[in-house]
Amino acid sequence: MILIFVHGWSVTNTDTYGRLPAVLENLAPKYNLDIDIKHIWLGRYISFNDEISMTDVVRAFHQALTEQIPNNPDGKEHFSCITHSTGGPVIREWVDKYYGSERLNELPLDHLVMLAPANHGSALAKLGKARVGRIKAWFQGVEPGQQILDWLCLGSQGQFELAKNYINYDPVNSGFYPFVLTGQTVDKKFYDFLNSYLVEAGSDGVVRVACANLNYSIIRLIENGGNSISVLHRGEDLKCKLLRLDGNIQRPAAVALGVVPGASHSGKNKGIMLSITRRNVHNKPVVNEIFKCLKVNSETAYKDRISKLKTLTRQTQEKDRHSKTHRYIMIVFMIYDDQGDPINDYDLFILAGDKYDPDKLPKGFFKDKQLNTKHPNHLIYYLDYDVLKTINNKRIGFRIIARPRRLDSFSYYHAVEYRAKAGELTQILKPNETIYLQIVLHRYVDKEVFRLDEGIKEQHSFKDTEPSGEDIEY
Repeated sequence: MILIFVHGWSVTNTDTYGRLPAVLENLAPKYNLDIDIKHIWLGRYISFNDEISMTDVVRAFHQALTEQIPNNPDGKEHFSCITHSTGGPVIREWVDKYYGSERLNELPLDHLVMLAPANHGSALAKLGKARVGRIKAWFQGVEPGQQILDWLCLGSQGQFELAKNYINYDPVNSGFYPFVLTGQTVDKKFYDFLNSYLVEAGSDGVVRVACANLNYSIIRLIENGGNSISVLHRGEDLKCKLLRLDGNIQRPAAVALGVVPGASHSGKNKGIMLSITRRNVHNKPVVNEIFKCLKVNSETAYKDRISKLKTLTRQTQEKDRHSKTHRYIMIVFMIYDDQGDPINDYDLFILAGDKYDPDKLPKGFFKDKQLNTKHPNHLIYYLDYDVLKTINNKRIGFRIIARPRRLDSFSYYHAVEYRAKAGELTQILKPNETIYLQIVLHRYVDKEVFRLDEGIKEQHSFKDTEPSGEDIEY
């Protein structure tokens, strides 16, 4: 078995893999796997340079496969891969660029075992280059490269494009077996009292379980062209259009996810990769799980891994005193109009209860909110799933008030609402997952934006023209 390790972001030394490669080689016979140190390759890529993009790294990885793996000029030699942190998205981007859904059956990658992958980004990336470079839990004092940092910011367009493409994959029937193994233990050694993300519930101090998980949903909601409803909003009688589901909820084929007990993102004590040694391997359950993943070679075996890792996740989260048995979800609101333009000026309110009221949300449901600075129409909420489950009659929704509003505007947006009914809550909200929520508002245009005058009429100024209150056809 050819086994390639791919590290995380802004790493500058292959010692980042610690003793894990040697441990896997040493224990491989016990699991009836043929792993020889001559067949283990330690990836190293440049990510601490501002000019380097994710695509640059992916192209260079492809060249390394064909140039450095013996007898592999066509790149068809099969291999398995173990990644850490950003290494997971790097390999997923490579799969998508060179194979994608249409050529997945030609993919030479058999097993992709991702350790604490930032598949949907990391909350820490928002902090910026200088600050994030000082966090040893991730960057070990190296200032990161800006382009990959932008990819890692929550709600980035790159993450969404990759997630959207992956929806069409049929991995298991193509002989491709992806796995996510992550932790939600916080190593207080890396605690920074100015940065709450290092001790965030539901994460390993760098990556949230919901960000690592490759089980996610993409939902598209569009404005209903029907009548408005009246709601009382902060003392104002507000007219709202209702949003409706456009098509089905999109989900990828199920991916094996395991939340490993006692594992943090980095560090020699609890790090999911770096803390493993020959002496402590029997106290590191992630090693056993890696071997079980590498042994999968059929649909039946993969389904069994999904089931067993679900059990592990449940057991870990029930015992984890940091999360107090709670699980979390992340929602990426992506707000556009029906002309394809982003809407960057808006207010968003989460609603709950029989009357879908923003004041009826249970205490403790909200954990964090971030705005993607490159795409300010992408707003990310991090919510306590187990608190949301207690909502009266399981009714939840949201309201968006976008600007410009109708108040004497030539073009504007109606306020909109989405009201999930009781049965839809469990269909939409799933613990430990990310939801990409595309919201499309209609852009209303007053007919006075463009009018025609008869040529026989006297020429005149239209500088003081006001909106007519009549819109062009929907």
